[in-house]
Amino acid sequence: MTVRYLGAVQFEAETRGHKVFCDQPLDHAGFDEGMTPVELLLAALGTCAGYYAAEYLNKNQLPSEGLEVKVEADKVKNPGRLDNFRIDVHVPATLEAKHQEGVKQAVEKCLVHNTLLNIPKITTTLTSGD
Repeated sequence: MTVRYLGAVQFEAETRGHKVFCDQPLDHAGFDEGMTPVELLLAALGTCAGYYAAEYLNKNQLPSEGLEVKVEADKVKNPGRLDNFRIDVHVPATLEAKHQEGVKQAVEKCLVHNTLLNIPKITTTLTSGD
């Protein structure tokens, strides 16, 4: 993943030939032409959860059409971060209790979900010049 500064408060993230643009809302000096970094984080969690839910449903030959995932989190301070993530998986079809639990367990195997639950190590390096 490579992230490039585009100017103002805009960035482009690129990997495997795919690009995502990141911006800030108008009230934060942005142009509102892309999601914020926090929204991208929530999108990563939601799409990962959705992937695992759909995998479970499809593997068990259950309807997956109309599957939706909503993700919310609270902003907290000291230090500033997100906390209290909530993942709401909506499956339009009525599922038996065993499949409801199966979808929930599948979602909880999501790589992004597990990364957030287990404090990752992050190393920052800086290079400058040509």
